[in-house]
Amino acid sequence: VEEVDALISELKSLLVGISLIKELTNRTKDYLVSFGERLSIRIAAAYFRSVGIQAKALDAWDAGFRSDANYGQAEVLSEAWDSIAKTLIPLVDSGVLPIVTGFIAKDLQGNITTLGRGGSDLTATIIGSACKAQEVQVWKDVDGILTADPRLVKTARPVEVVTYEEAAELAYFGAQVLHPRSMQPCISTGTTVRVKNSYNSAAVGTRIVAKLDANAGPVRAITSKKNVTLVDIVSSRMLGQYGFLAGVFQAFSAHKISVDMVATSEVSISLTLDAAHDLGALKRDLEKIATVTIKEKKAIITIIGDVRRSSEILERAFGVCSTLGVQVQMISQGASKVNISFIVDDAEAPQVVQGLHKAFFEA
Repeated sequence: VEEVDALISELKSLLVGISLIKELTNRTKDYLVSFGERLSIRIAAAYFRSVGIQAKALDAWDAGFRSDANYGQAEVLSEAWDSIAKTLIPLVDSGVLPIVTGFIAKDLQGNITTLGRGGSDLTATIIGSACKAQEVQVWKDVDGILTADPRLVKTARPVEVVTYEEAAELAYFGAQVLHPRSMQPCISTGTTVRVKNSYNSAAVGTRIVAKLDANAGPVRAITSKKNVTLVDIVSSRMLGQYGFLAGVFQAFSAHKISVDMVATSEVSISLTLDAAHDLGALKRDLEKIATVTIKEKKAIITIIGDVRRSSEILERAFGVCSTLGVQVQMISQGASKVNISFIVDDAEAPQVVQGLHKAFFEA
């Protein structure tokens, strides 16, 4: 109770200060949002102790977490890993359950930082990897990674096992389970991650591992990302003139616009963007070297699986699209070799996902 009261008093003082100076810097914002985690671990540890479990609340910095000073999107320093292991392993060995804040750390000047999107999962995977755990369990509100979005496909089911690369691609293209960044620590150590359901603890969940066995099927899951913009760029220069692609990407860099998918030829390039961009200025710059066509309200359909079997996957996928009367407007295979993505109209995405799920998982 005393620890909680002290934190609430500290929070009140901070809020008064913010109201007086009427300014909220990124550093102060990180300090402010840290209070939820710091209060929660103390309450959780008190509960565990009340039921006879030895538990100790630890702010992340007391567990060894140190980060850079990129407030709002801080990165944990590599030297923190040894400190984390040296702090937590002796506690566990002595029968004490450490309850550690997620999402926050301190920089070398002692200022509180936050780790950005996926920061709590990242904290868990760093702890598991640093302490050489057999498995890191991340508890969510679903039974694991599903074969498709259950809002679109009623028969979607949990995937038993996926690779780190497949899980990262699923997360990027719309599966809201684990942020790709949070898997990096486990990739470096080969630590298994298991996604479990807080509301259904009996469910086995999904294991995320370094490599699948040889008997795995061709497709692990199907996902979609709606409301994207397709940009077709055709060079207005002579065939074979160098510098076209460089000029295109320099324009995107100058306007600070990131690209999702890319497909290229010698004289043309097609790419996709999130819809939340004003493309007027970019289009004017690109039209100095190319003809530009912008098409809105498109969707990315992504098939995650074994791209070594890409011919089989594409035959069945295009067969589904042909049966549905859907025209594929662009196709791209990721460098990770675990995804095949293609573009359709927004309105067509639900039926395409449903048709693909039936072809790959219900046939």
